[in-house]
Amino acid sequence: MSTTEGSHPVVVTLAEIARIAGVGRAAVSNWRRRYENFPSPVGGTDTSPQFSLPQIEEWLRRENKLKTALNPLDRLWPEYEALGDRDTTGLLVAQLGLRQSGVSTGRSRAEPRLDQLHGRLLERTLELAAQDEERKTFDLLLERWLRTHVRQITTTPVQLAELMARAAAQKHPGPVRSVLDPACGAGTLLLAAGKQWGTDHAAARLHYLGQDSDAVLVELARARLSMGRFAEPDLSNVSLAAGDTLRADAHADAQVDVVLCDPPSNERDWGHAELATDPRWVYGQPPRTEPELAWVQHAVAALAPGGVAVLVLPPAVAARRAGRRIRAGLLRSGVLRAVIALPPGAAPPYGVGLHLWILCADGAAGRGGADRTEVTFVDTTHAAPPVSVDRGGIDWPAVTAQIMDVLSGAGTQGSVSVPVIDLLDEQVDLTPARRVPRTQAATIVDLRRLWSRFDAHTRELRDTADALSALVPADGDETVPLISVGELERAGALEIRPGQSLPESLVRRGERQKDEARVLTGAPLGGQAQLWLPVSAAAAGEQDGSLTVTASQDVVVSVLARDFDVRVDTDAPSVLGPQLVALRTNPAVLDPWFLSGCLRAPANVHRAGTHASTTSRVDVRRLHIPRLSLEEQRRYGEIHRKITVFERELSDMKNVGGELSRALGDLLAAGQLPRT
Repeated sequence: MSTTEGSHPVVVTLAEIARIAGVGRAAVSNWRRRYENFPSPVGGTDTSPQFSLPQIEEWLRRENKLKTALNPLDRLWPEYEALGDRDTTGLLVAQLGLRQSGVSTGRSRAEPRLDQLHGRLLERTLELAAQDEERKTFDLLLERWLRTHVRQITTTPVQLAELMARAAAQKHPGPVRSVLDPACGAGTLLLAAGKQWGTDHAAARLHYLGQDSDAVLVELARARLSMGRFAEPDLSNVSLAAGDTLRADAHADAQVDVVLCDPPSNERDWGHAELATDPRWVYGQPPRTEPELAWVQHAVAALAPGGVAVLVLPPAVAARRAGRRIRAGLLRSGVLRAVIALPPGAAPPYGVGLHLWILCADGAAGRGGADRTEVTFVDTTHAAPPVSVDRGGIDWPAVTAQIMDVLSGAGTQGSVSVPVIDLLDEQVDLTPARRVPRTQAATIVDLRRLWSRFDAHTRELRDTADALSALVPADGDETVPLISVGELERAGALEIRPGQSLPESLVRRGERQKDEARVLTGAPLGGQAQLWLPVSAAAAGEQDGSLTVTASQDVVVSVLARDFDVRVDTDAPSVLGPQLVALRTNPAVLDPWFLSGCLRAPANVHRAGTHASTTSRVDVRRLHIPRLSLEEQRRYGEIHRKITVFERELSDMKNVGGELSRALGDLLAAGQLPRT
């Protein structure tokens, strides 16, 4: 079968071929090189080719390389991907979960679309799922769908969701009969609530309320609750709606025991003007730049007496000046009870240490009367360092244990309780790191890590300095002939590729995610803010000529006179903004490191005569380099490599040295340095 119903061609990637054959991806790449009869790509890109599934299966059988105990899903999933539509595929996966769990849903608005185009695929999947005693078919399809659309969908890690539910349970020890997630996404937080309270048969059946602007995610959340056996057969205890929660709350009259929420952040079009007189803004109208505080007040407004809300928020919400009046209102009312700093890597965006806010409505139980007049701050960033540098590599048991000990009163590690009156100053800064004293153990861990980094930089700097200090300038007044970049271009020794305007809607700031290319917008080329663009968008822009994308060893030049800089791009591909130029050399005649070293010399820039003002642009074609043989160029290029390393190590050593000085100062001020 070469197509799914609807005549969509079924294609597979190299990773999927490896999964079908039961080998590593490197083996598949090796087959492509070794076997001339290996099927040719039918789509994709040079870096991510796609192949016809029927052709691949035929080749694998012919070459006796087909996996004998093949998971049928490995053949089935490419047919889902071949549908070519994110929403349709997601709805199909949701329907699978609902039907597999036996939920009686009637005829949903999604079913006509699925019945018409994809009914056969759904029925074949259900036949496969019928043989799945552990009911993993739905989970596997959902996981692959989420992974395919990872750049469009942000999901709360399961460990964080379960921690939030446990924290809410600690603050709400009574029976919990209703839980709300007003930005429910695919339902991870509602599932965590189900595990925390939904299996308590002594209590009434837990009711799940949720809303999200993405209708497909809402259907998937409904299916996950049913598959987790938290939903009644008629879904009577599940009320999920698609829509804009802040503008059109589907549960406006609900008063729930618990709110768990990981709301969207940094949104500008959240309804600031049209919601100016909304009754939810008890503590003040959220400024346009503070959408997160709108979600906080929405959560508080949805709580029944004694209810508890736990929200994931960016750290800036605790300190931004625009939100200080609302923060003060939350403090004075006694609603805000705890602010918890999580380690970076705990949740997207993974490079930022997010915060948990715990809020309690009037009548909420706590550890004592001080709860309403004090706020507990917990800092887990030092007490529970990451177990690895990989994304999400967090020591969750340690983080969870520390937080739960503090909330239950069993421990105080990395925490402090501060009277509300002491927080109501000019800034109303609720950042835990500014309140929680650093422990001696945490400082010692930092010192060891910093000294290790400092020693590594010292060794690298010493080795590079030894090599550079051995260089002796040549004697004599012999003048080396020069050649301009413009002449090199005309001779075919290099190609000049100017940077272009960037698609701002696709450029993302933060830590690099999977399948993203670096974006460069100006100097300094070695230390810019981290900007990223999807690799697929970069490849498409390069193909149609709308973007300039570098290749390895391209020389990148920042052409504004005030920010002139030159670097060899060793992290390609990079997408260049309009103030940059890429010089792609012909390696048979011109060494890129030699070119970079010569171009970045200050004397060269002055010689070009383009420094009349700070807004002037350097004319790259007027820059000159010496005429040297390729062998000499490479020798000079290697020296420039060492100079680049020397500069980098000096900069890194300065930064680490500053951190070391501050850490030692903390110990000195606390009287914790050893006596001599």
